[in-house]
Amino acid sequence: MTTLATTPDLDAATVVDRLRTTFATRRTAATDWRRGQLTALRTLLTDHRDELLAALATDLGKGPAEGYRTEIGFTLNEIDHTLDHLDAWLAPRPAELPERLLPATAHTVREPLGVVLVIAPWNYPLQLALSPLVGALAAGNCAVVKPSELAPATSAALARLLPRYLDAEAVAVVEGAVPETTALLAQRFDHIFYTGNGAVGRIVMAAAARHLTPVTLELGGKSPVVLDPGVDLATTARRLVAGKFLNAGQTCVAPDYVLAVGDTAKDIEQHLAEAVREVYGADPATAPEYGRIVNERHFDRLTALLDGGRTVIGGTHHRADRYLAPTVLADVSPDAPVMQQEIFGPILPIVAVPDLDAAIAFINERDKPLALYAFTDSDETKHRLLTETSSGGLAFGLPVAHLTAPGLPFGGVGESGMGRYHGEYSMETFSHTKAVLDKPLG
Repeated sequence: MTTLATTPDLDAATVVDRLRTTFATRRTAATDWRRGQLTALRTLLTDHRDELLAALATDLGKGPAEGYRTEIGFTLNEIDHTLDHLDAWLAPRPAELPERLLPATAHTVREPLGVVLVIAPWNYPLQLALSPLVGALAAGNCAVVKPSELAPATSAALARLLPRYLDAEAVAVVEGAVPETTALLAQRFDHIFYTGNGAVGRIVMAAAARHLTPVTLELGGKSPVVLDPGVDLATTARRLVAGKFLNAGQTCVAPDYVLAVGDTAKDIEQHLAEAVREVYGADPATAPEYGRIVNERHFDRLTALLDGGRTVIGGTHHRADRYLAPTVLADVSPDAPVMQQEIFGPILPIVAVPDLDAAIAFINERDKPLALYAFTDSDETKHRLLTETSSGGLAFGLPVAHLTAPGLPFGGVGESGMGRYHGEYSMETFSHTKAVLDKPLG
């Protein structure tokens, strides 16, 4: 594997050309090569667990339990699921033919795309670099991995460790910032996989259009929570706190705000406050599993949103160590600044709505979210949210967890992204499904 240090004069063309030379040998298409790469990646994660957890702690203040569960363990599960199903995913699949073409046979096969680019974000800098790479390798591709410069310790760890485990001529790691990313985007790839925000997503898509390169854009948005009257508020609050304040709220599918129907807005407040204290203690700043904001720029952006409502709990912040307490805001107006952008931090606004009709209208008046959550005991409410709203994913009773199920596709819709991955959906993303027809000459 090639590792290139941060440099504004990156010779991206040479990197990509070398990977294309490797791909032309067809060795990456062999099932044994794919299995070997996935197994080696698994060994890396287990052998260097402590080093990787230390890097995550340096970049984001992640505790070891959260770091392992959401980054290392998540990726290991993805690898294991892929290894278990790889042969079945690669097997030719028969296809029916109309009678007018008989006698003949038909089937589909999945073939590698070629050389792909994976651009990773900073919030889960290990998982979101390696999980797409699992799919790219399983599909038999060569790959360039671009870690996030905003998580420099994790980026350096990937650049240092990956060359020791993966095929040096099939995968390249490019560290750096905007100049390096720009240089890479000027090259022709066979697929670009980007995780991040919509502004950069548009830049990626524009660059890809010059070469007619397909893209997967995993973006974000304001993922709402619909809270129906009559639900178990204590359980609801605990699950909301667990999903919202994971990684200090810096999760693309974190609950962004609560649409509290009827009287639930007032009722949920005390339960959320109790849940925060139960999970993080009286002083979350000392909690070993509560993270920090990635940098001062994001810290300043988040603290500017704190006056968007009445503080139920939290609001404490210390710029020196980028600490912002788990915060719940009540009496939040839809026009408040905190409701105008994806929060991407540990602030949970509660917006009161009179009924389910108003909640659905509120959601549909805005960009389609990456995820939509609801806490309800009503089958009618579930049906209406399923059929009357659009979102990347929909989960009842438990936020965030749907992306951990490899049998479910993960991706957005509209402003929250395009394309999908995880499990077999990653294989689909990084492969071409080729149609094959065979008709006898006799």
